[in-house]
Amino acid sequence: MLLAAYDWLRAFHILAVIAWMAGLLYLPRLYVYHCDATSGGELDETLKLQEQRLLKIIMNPAMIVTWLFGLALVWANMERAGGWSIFLDWAWIAKFLLIIAMTGLHHVFAARFKHFQAGTNDWPGKRYRMLNELPFVGAIGIVLVAVVALN
Repeated sequence: MLLAAYDWLRAFHILAVIAWMAGLLYLPRLYVYHCDATSGGELDETLKLQEQRLLKIIMNPAMIVTWLFGLALVWANMERAGGWSIFLDWAWIAKFLLIIAMTGLHHVFAARFKHFQAGTNDWPGKRYRMLNELPFVGAIGIVLVAVVALN
């Protein structure tokens, strides 16, 4: 059944990934700017609102939809390949581990959001600059595995 809708599942999965990645790339950049803002000032309050909207309205739903459509695609691939044997391929395992790492990074950013909201951020802007690069590095790994190794 899912195999019949495979192209639709894949299209919506890609759209969700784009939205999620946009947030993963933008939120730590907002944190860099937030580190320089005066606590309680206008910029501080503006950044808190932007971060909240980005995380709650875009990133969290996009991550959930990415996972749901991704799992549906896995299920469809299991139908096509004839069962659980697809998970014996190193590329499936690598992709899954990279996705888990990306999800973990999302949760790190969400935890840091709570610190900024409470005014208790204790990380310097330089750390957020470095973290800002990780989503793209992860995306490179996921795309290479998905496009080159799994096809």
